[in-house]
Amino acid sequence: MTSRPRLLKRLLAPALRRGGALARDEDGVTAIEFALLAPIFFTMIFAIIETAMVFFAGQILDSAVEDASRRIRTGQAQTDGFQMTEFRNLMCQSTFGLFDCSKIRITVQTIANFATATAPPVQTCTSSSCTWTLEEQFLPGEGREVIQVRAYYRWPLLITLPMFNLKNQPDNYRLISGTRVFRNEPFLLEEEED
Repeated sequence: MTSRPRLLKRLLAPALRRGGALARDEDGVTAIEFALLAPIFFTMIFAIIETAMVFFAGQILDSAVEDASRRIRTGQAQTDGFQMTEFRNLMCQSTFGLFDCSKIRITVQTIANFATATAPPVQTCTSSSCTWTLEEQFLPGEGREVIQVRAYYRWPLLITLPMFNLKNQPDNYRLISGTRVFRNEPFLLEEEED
């Protein structure tokens, strides 16, 4: 009976010695730690980049609305006979190619006063997609009228994780917008002067 445990011990001794040496060996620990932590690290890096891009795009769209609205406020757009196409092109000059300009939804309208400025829903969304309900229009008004300019864009997101998700649309997009409400300067159009 005593010979069997000795035989088993003798047979397993080389494996136990190698196993102990393997347990004490620290070669490759850095590679294993990197393999465990790299996905988390790179996810955080990409999440930071995604967040920065969304805020950057929102700021660019807002600045483009501001720059283009100045032409309406001063009466230049009205004098030059701007329509939606010219206004969209003017806005797109300020977007640095960051947006597909044909997909920016714009509405320019005259409102009664500053208190009546509203932002009604611009889309109807289902569980899988959204459709625009915003009717585009370009009514820049006359001198001293209150104007509301709104522009919307569906920004595509690359990273959508359960714990980190910037989407506010069901299909991995974020709706960003720029809005300006202002009173036109007291300009006169040429036909009014006659």
